[in-house]
Amino acid sequence: MHEATGEPAEMWGPSIIGFGRYVYTNTSSKNPLEWPLIGFSPRKNDLTLYLSNGFDDYAPLLDKLGKHKTSKACLYIKRLSDVDVGVLRQLIELSVAHMEPQRVRT
Repeated sequence: MHEATGEPAEMWGPSIIGFGRYVYTNTSSKNPLEWPLIGFSPRKNDLTLYLSNGFDDYAPLLDKLGKHKTSKACLYIKRLSDVDVGVLRQLIELSVAHMEPQRVRT
């Protein structure tokens, strides 16, 4: 993730490791908020990766990834050994490129 963003790891709260940042406005707040451009969290049940919103454009890569689950903007895997790391790297790079227009450079 560091290679994809060119940014160092940064803690976002007690359990999310993020790289880079972008600004967005969510539905419950009119104020712009910052969030990691990309990140991950080693949760109890899964390794959660925070990618760009939506996986529709990534369907061909997800088919090649291996065992995983998705939600709106999260990719869940049990173990790195369950997935093709090369495909995972491509997903990370695509997500970073997709979020580039909203990126905040420090």
